[in-house]
Amino acid sequence: MILSNQTLKSISAENVSIPDNSLLQLPEKVLQFGTGVLLRGLPDYFIDKANKKNIFNGRVAIVKSTSKGDLKDFENQDGLYTICVRGLENGQPVAENIISSAISRVLSADKDWSAILEIAKKTELQVIVSNTTEVGIQLVNESIELNPPLSFPAKVLAVLYARYKALGDSPDSDIAVIATELIPENGKKLEGIVYELAAFNSLERGFSTWLKAHVFFCNSLVDRIVPGKPDHAALEKLQLELGYKDNLLIMAEPYRLWAIEGNERVSELLNLESADRGVIVKPDIEIYRELKVRLLNGSHTLACGIAYLSGIDTVNKAMNDTTLKNYISDVMQNEIVPAIPYKIEADVAFTFAGSVLDRFANPFIEHFWINITFQYVMKIKVRILPVLVQYYKIYNKVPPHIAFGFAAFLLFMRTSRKENDKYFGDFKGREYPITDDQAAYFYEKSKLDTSAYVKSVLTDENLWGTDLSAHTGFIETVEENYNYISMNGIKEGLMQTN
Repeated sequence: MILSNQTLKSISAENVSIPDNSLLQLPEKVLQFGTGVLLRGLPDYFIDKANKKNIFNGRVAIVKSTSKGDLKDFENQDGLYTICVRGLENGQPVAENIISSAISRVLSADKDWSAILEIAKKTELQVIVSNTTEVGIQLVNESIELNPPLSFPAKVLAVLYARYKALGDSPDSDIAVIATELIPENGKKLEGIVYELAAFNSLERGFSTWLKAHVFFCNSLVDRIVPGKPDHAALEKLQLELGYKDNLLIMAEPYRLWAIEGNERVSELLNLESADRGVIVKPDIEIYRELKVRLLNGSHTLACGIAYLSGIDTVNKAMNDTTLKNYISDVMQNEIVPAIPYKIEADVAFTFAGSVLDRFANPFIEHFWINITFQYVMKIKVRILPVLVQYYKIYNKVPPHIAFGFAAFLLFMRTSRKENDKYFGDFKGREYPITDDQAAYFYEKSKLDTSAYVKSVLTDENLWGTDLSAHTGFIETVEENYNYISMNGIKEGLMQTN
């Protein structure tokens, strides 16, 4: 039995939350660009939850912008899919199965563009959500009369222009446009491109006035690990437990955050905050970005080289290693929290740090450390350097755990060989790929002896944008850690640090 509107009544509610039939009749209030698991596991999760609490009372019409894949699974299942929430929350296990009825239908931009424009004209529509990847929010000067326009911003402009022509200067035309792409100022960047495209298309002045008055472009931050469909064996086991087949089933961790930068009108249009504490609408969401980037992403970055070179392949396995778990906890609480370069109350930061430890320990999500080493240099620069600088401003001494993380980073990035355009490191006979834009740079630096290698990299202002020797004792401590690890191993070095 496959999940669908027709089979809902045959599914037992013993192991899964089933939507009431009335929820399948709700109007389309959201136009969503993207079918990906993050959108289905976070914004659509919140919308489904709000509908079940009789708060939002609207469904999502999804636009599939690319020609890859097909819509058969969505069509066969009437947009229904199961979210299996697994993990830890406040140290306690969480296991929840939810059939989401948030999606009304999925439309192809190539085949259903006129139907998409018709949705834009309806007063029921209140929100546009997007996740088109970072590449999606790019300016392409093109006509919005194309069927459809090629670029995502041009599609948004065409939708908004159709809405303007249909509804005019009416309060019912108000709409929030919320970008979730993983780039800084995602909503504002989209807004700027839309205005440029309006000028390129020579749209009338009245439309620009309407845009400013009735369209609210919002930056947003999304934070939830949604691995998507589990492997075949795990999927079969879940479907046996649920009693039906679901080709759209996704896994998600319990933690969830959708922080949206917006005013009271955006909050009214979205109307999700009272449904779940994970939805936040505020004029300034920088605090949430800082917490995520410094504590979650930052501790990931500092620990990835340490864990991988220790022979630990996944994040959750690292949390079963007492020494590494203590390192992650200590670096967050003792070095990152006090030096986050943004004013954050200590209890807020420590609470977030606790949730990070829960998330790292989640046994249901396989997050590989080697994947976290991708673009290692950029991650150190963006996530760790501002904390290091701030730590020295406050304490004017070496943060020992950050210094150890730098030593592991340098060991990991030390390149042993090059094959065509691929680079490889080697630690104690174990070879691994180095996937980084700076791999060629490190290949050349790795020809130096140990002391010269460490000093040459860490004093390179072109690489870091600063000379790290300005921080008293830092380079010397990194080199000491580097030498100790090289001789004795990572775990022995960790024990010295802890």
